[in-house]
Amino acid sequence: MGWYENRVLPHMINMACSAEANQKQREKIVPLAQGEVLEIGFGSGLNTSFYDPARVDKIWALEPSAGMRRKAQPVIDNCTLEIEFIELPGEEIPLDSDSVDTVLMTYTLCTIPDASSALQGMRRVLKPGGHLLFCEHGMAPDAGVNRWQNRLNPLWKKIAGGCNMNRDIPGLIQSAGFDLLTDRRMYIPGPRVLCYNFWGDAEATT
Repeated sequence: MGWYENRVLPHMINMACSAEANQKQREKIVPLAQGEVLEIGFGSGLNTSFYDPARVDKIWALEPSAGMRRKAQPVIDNCTLEIEFIELPGEEIPLDSDSVDTVLMTYTLCTIPDASSALQGMRRVLKPGGHLLFCEHGMAPDAGVNRWQNRLNPLWKKIAGGCNMNRDIPGLIQSAGFDLLTDRRMYIPGPRVLCYNFWGDAEATT
């Protein structure tokens, strides 16, 4: 990674993802995590304050960015949860099959280059009956907003670390072999091209 990706981008992403509206979305989904948890895109540790310590045994914190891991370390040092880093991208989950109870994604699937491959890996490591919890931004339902998402996306990806503003989040999850148990959607405060949110709970199809 270059200087921008390692030194500048982590601060920009952390600032955007820690906005009040995004934190309120995290609060809706993170407390549902339980058991052995794989968090995809741990970032700077913005979710740690929302976990329920009584429900969580351990968190596997997958985060490929050295800059983000550096920002997260003080948070981990002051956290009572057991957290272990996985320094690999979302497409390379090294855990055993059927080994985690919960996979958590918050504002992460937009950035993973091969989202389908990553989701297949998440499905593989989930125990039977395990849950995928997600809170993401993506493709807006309004034609006008969606046109602007498609126009702006190539430039946005270059400056925002590969983030895509126009991904069909529920569609990607379902295509990877998950059933959506909960599927909620709405605009949150902010630029409409970036702020159509999806959040919910999914389970691997049998």
